[in-house]
Amino acid sequence: MNTILECNYCQSSRIIKYGKYKDTQYYLCKDCGRRFASNERIPKMQNSTRTIADALNMYYEGMSLAEIRRNLIQQDNNYISRISAYNWVDRFSKLAIMQAGKYKPDVGRVWVADETVLKLDGKNVWFWDMIDTKTRFLIASHMSYSRTTKDAQTLMKQAYDRTGKIPRIIYTDKLQAYLDGIELTFGSDTKHIHGSPFDVENNTNLIERFHGTIKERTKVMRGLHTIETARKFLDGWLVHYNFFRPHTALKDRTPASVAGIKFPFRNWKDVVEQPIEITARIPIKRKAPVVTSPRPRITPKMARLPK
Repeated sequence: MNTILECNYCQSSRIIKYGKYKDTQYYLCKDCGRRFASNERIPKMQNSTRTIADALNMYYEGMSLAEIRRNLIQQDNNYISRISAYNWVDRFSKLAIMQAGKYKPDVGRVWVADETVLKLDGKNVWFWDMIDTKTRFLIASHMSYSRTTKDAQTLMKQAYDRTGKIPRIIYTDKLQAYLDGIELTFGSDTKHIHGSPFDVENNTNLIERFHGTIKERTKVMRGLHTIETARKFLDGWLVHYNFFRPHTALKDRTPASVAGIKFPFRNWKDVVEQPIEITARIPIKRKAPVVTSPRPRITPKMARLPK
């Protein structure tokens, strides 16, 4: 069965072959007048959607930009630059982040909060996380240069805004900021249980895996130098963890699917393959169809008329 080619810009099927360059076949769209290489490539980009999606997945799974570059060289003989990989992450994560923010997960009422520290440009930056024990959905993440009640309260408020629920129990370590942050946000409706190590009945393995996941995530962030770039990564990683990364404890389902979310993208490749008008850095306006008027027919009588 022949694959029907579509224009990468306007998705029209009215396309024709438009010559080759370096063994690459190009096409011309009769509707919008644009030229493109193939459906496997994004306009004005040399790499296929599969390559870009693989780079995004590798990045959020914990590989550094240098490791991604080496992997693509070894596997595909593709000599990309590290900045190219970073630009792909920056460009296509925005669409997934925006789409993920439209959904509210149906989580349980027993949550776990934790924080870990990372050196960022010579300074200690604290990463705060809240996870639901039922669905493994990472509800909220917060970054700060301090560990105060205000920071803990910010995490609690983000979790409430995301879920619309007041948890029955929140497990934390013995940090005093949690006690006040939970009280100020949820009042007496939420029971706070803390201990060191975590004392979560029937959830020991969950906490251990969660801590390991945090370490995997923050390892690659050592290459980030500002809190702004770190926040971008954090937002993208939340999408990857909740919507694209299957969990063995959930029978290879994602936390989002267990939380009742029907996300339109199955993986990063689905994100990358969205129409160029959506994923382009600069908004693209559709060109009007090229319409050519037929030349008037010259009759012998018209040819004798004076000019």
